[in-house]
This record gives sequence, C-alpha cells and structure tokens, in this order.
Amino acid sequence: MMRKALTALALSALLPATAHAWWNADWSERAKITLNTSSQGLETKEAASGVAVAVRLHSGNFDFTAAKEDGSDLRVVAGDDKTPLKFSVERFDSVNELAVLWVQVPSVLPGSDKNVFYVYGGNAKAAAEGEASGFDAATVIALHFSDKPAGADQLGAVKPQGTLLTEPNGLLATSARLNGEAIVYALSDKPVVDAGNQLTVSLWVKLDDVQRATLLNWGGLTLSLNGGKVTARADKAEVSGGEVMPARWTQVALRLGLGKATLFVNGVQVAQGDLATPALATSLRLGEGARGLMDEVQVAATLRSAEWIAVAAGAQGAESKLVASTREAKDAVEADGESHGYMGILVKNLTPDAWAVIGILGVMFAIACWVMVTKGLLVTQVGKANRSFVLKFREASDDLLHLEQHAPHPQSPIYRLYQAGVRELAKRKVGEAGAKPLSGASLDAVKASVDADYVRENAHLNSGMVLLTIAISGGPFLGLLGTVVGVMITFAAIAAAGDVNVNAIAPGIAAALLATVAGLGVAIPALFGYNYLAAQIKNATSDMQIFIDEFITRVAELYGAP
Repeated sequence: MMRKALTALALSALLPATAHAWWNADWSERAKITLNTSSQGLETKEAASGVAVAVRLHSGNFDFTAAKEDGSDLRVVAGDDKTPLKFSVERFDSVNELAVLWVQVPSVLPGSDKNVFYVYGGNAKAAAEGEASGFDAATVIALHFSDKPAGADQLGAVKPQGTLLTEPNGLLATSARLNGEAIVYALSDKPVVDAGNQLTVSLWVKLDDVQRATLLNWGGLTLSLNGGKVTARADKAEVSGGEVMPARWTQVALRLGLGKATLFVNGVQVAQGDLATPALATSLRLGEGARGLMDEVQVAATLRSAEWIAVAAGAQGAESKLVASTREAKDAVEADGESHGYMGILVKNLTPDAWAVIGILGVMFAIACWVMVTKGLLVTQVGKANRSFVLKFREASDDLLHLEQHAPHPQSPIYRLYQAGVRELAKRKVGEAGAKPLSGASLDAVKASVDADYVRENAHLNSGMVLLTIAISGGPFLGLLGTVVGVMITFAAIAAAGDVNVNAIAPGIAAALLATVAGLGVAIPALFGYNYLAAQIKNATSDMQIFIDEFITRVAELYGAP
C-alpha cells in the first residue's frame, strides 16, 4: 500500500495538474482536457502509462473558426503547459466543427481529477508538423476505418482486402459497416512473437444481433459472441464471460499471455482462465457473420494493465464520465492558467444565434430603461405640479379665470386642461361686463373641449408605455428562442461528434440558457417599472377627471344661468 502511495506521489510530481502560463502566445485558443479518475469520474486504483486517449473536439469545447482549415496548427501540451505530447489526427472537419485526436498520455494518475492536458489551436502562421503517432511503440495496429485507413498504426498504411463499407458518423468518426462478410487485413504476427507471445486486443461493436458472431479471427485465435456472451478460443480451449447488448456500442478486450486469458467488457474484467497464445497467421479477419458497426480495433504486443484498458475504454466511449473538456481563450486565462469563473465559461460557449438574441435583448433593455427613467421623471413632475395647481385653484374665488397670471404651472396637465376651459370661456366673453350667463348647451361645449384635451393629455402620459409591454412579453420569448436554437445546435454537434458525456453537453446547454436569463433580465425590471408607472399615470388621470368635473361645476356656479 505504501509503495502505491509513493508511486502516485512520484507520478504527480512528474505530471503537474494545473498550468501556470499560456504555452505559446502565438496560439489564441485551447481546449482543456481533464481525465477524472476519482469517484466522480471513472475511478481507477493504479496508474496507467502510455494510454492513447481519444479526444473529441466540437464547437462546445474548441473554436474551429480560429484554427486553420486543415487543423495543421493543432498542438497538444501536457498539464505543465510546457511538455509537447505526441498525437495524431483521425478527423478534422472545420466545416461541421468536428475533430478526433489520439493523444499519447505518458501517465494517468489514479483517483485524481488533476490529469490535465491542453489542445492548442488558432495560429494561422503555424507550420504543419510531421506525422506523429498518438499510440505507443507496443501498438501493433490501430484501425480507425476513417479516411486514413490505419491512422497511426505501427506497420504503415494497412488497407483491407476488397471494398470496405463505412458509416460516416460512428463511435468516434467513421466506423466499418458489417454485412456478414469478413473484413480481411494482412497482418504480421512478428511483433507479438518477439514480445513473448503477449498481446492485447480491443475493439468496439454495435451489432443488430449478438447471438452468434465472430468478432476477430487471427490464425488460431478467435474472439466471438455466443448467446450475447464474449468467448475467446485458442487450440480447443476457451474463456467465456460478460454480456454484449444489441444495438449498443460496447468495447470488447482480450489480454492474452503467460498462459492466461482475461476478457473485458467496457473496461471491466468479466472472465479469466488458462489459455495459451496460439500461432497467429498473417491474415486478420474481422466481423465475420456479424451485422452492425465496428470501430477502433487495436492490437498491442504487450499485456495491458486493467487500468490501461479501463482508461482507454472510458476515453473512447461516448457515455463515460472520464473525459471532461472546456474551451479556453488566451485573453480569458489569468496568470495562473485558470479560467475566469462560471460566467466566462458561459460567454465563451455562446453560439452566434444566442449572441444575436442577446444583442437584440440588450437594445430592448436600453430602450426600456430610457422609457422608465424619462417616464418616471415625468410622472414625478406631473404629480408635484398637479398638487400645487389644484391647491391654487381651490383657493381662488372671483379670479377663477385669471390663474394664468398668478399661478402658472406648465408641467401640470390639469393646468393645461384649465387653460383649455378658459380659452372656451373667453370665446363666450365670460367674466366680461355685460356677458350673458352660460346656458346648459354652452357648459356642455366647454366640457367637451376640456374632455378633448384630457384625451390628448392622457395619450401623452401613456406614450412609450407600449415599449415596456413589448419588453415584458417579448423579452422572455426572444430569450427562449435563443435558448432553443442554442440547444438544437449543441445537440446536433454532439450527435455528429458521437460525444454524449455531460461534460461535452453542459457548456453549450448552459450558454444557451444564458439567452433565457437575458430575456428575463429585460422583462423583470420592465414589469416592475411598468406597474409603478401605470399606477402613477392612473392617479394622474383620475386627478384630471376629478378636476374637469370640479372646474365645470365652479364655472356653472359663477357664470351659469340661474
């Protein structure tokens, strides 16, 4: 136990968990890749060395617009932000913003969420590097079934005999489509023999029927399915165990050597027994009698550890909790290499449509604020001026028609209604010597004129309020539109990439929800402001109605017919 602890401590010293600087200022973007081997991720108990980790890049964790179209500016750097790591590219599609890289990670510490490395991009001047390998020297072959027939295999380009049927969107990128006929590769067994007849084989399948199928046949060694169980057979001896479900991506691995065979399903040991390594032929046959899909066939001339197989399966599978990835921009990283808070993550992952919606909402918020401020100042001035003029009006007696000279209140709508009434009375020479008393019809005419001005004053007080109602009702709907479109784009990218682990989905979904938050951020203040202003305007209009009745009554008392 003490030796394990010391080993982990030594490895942790060799693999710093946190970068303290940007590797190279010429690169503007990077994706931070974390391999979580703690209980919150894919828990392991021993360190795994030289693991080939599959890294999926998509719009949620990498800025393809900043990278070169062919991905030749990609660089992979260890967690110390200094040590370059070997890697190879299986796919780089800048149009659909999808990429798959194989990174050779020197060591993956057990029980830790500090296994970190970085994928850098965004340097238009970067020269293309020579073809590297994301696999260690023990790897005999790694078949990706993609545009590069063998990807980073150790034997050079390996092409199958005959026509290879493929599925563009498979487990990682392109997968082989199985139709019952064997896919045959010429493959030398010399590396396995030289390694003391030790080998580890792993492959992924998604089969329509798992009752009976031969997954791999290499000379005297077969790896097959019988009744859904995995069976390894060599020289009439066999080891069987585990279960493969139909229509579901499953990794099957076999470790063979030193007279023992161990079977793994999805990185978990399911069976072990005595089985000697048989003579291997020069022809590797895959998928005979199987229908469905096959991907990522790897053969290594060594006995991989259980942790190595578990980490490899977790990195390649789409549903594993092992790999977490986040996008980081150079100007958003602090001196110690850590990114700015949660809001920075959300902003960095916003899609263009979400930016457009948030921009519109920003304009709406500015307009709503302008309406609330200007209208708030107006109703405050109106309320103060109305109270002051009504007091003067009620104190007036014989000089009721001459308040314009003694008590002008230009900010008061009630004062303007009073002016409208005085103008109508002046037309009838009311208050002058010899003027006739006002008849009922004349009083109705005066009231009609004042009522007309009341309608105009009421419209003036309510002007601009419709902009607040638009912000209240339209803001959340616009935000929801941005969220729905953002979620659609995120899920489309994830579906195309085949990466459905929560760490790939979360940044895009969280950023999409920011549009809804922005919509509510516009609507809520506008709602409060609208209710306050509506109450103040209602009070002002009520005061105007009361004043009209009071004014007409006073005029009728003073100047009406007896």
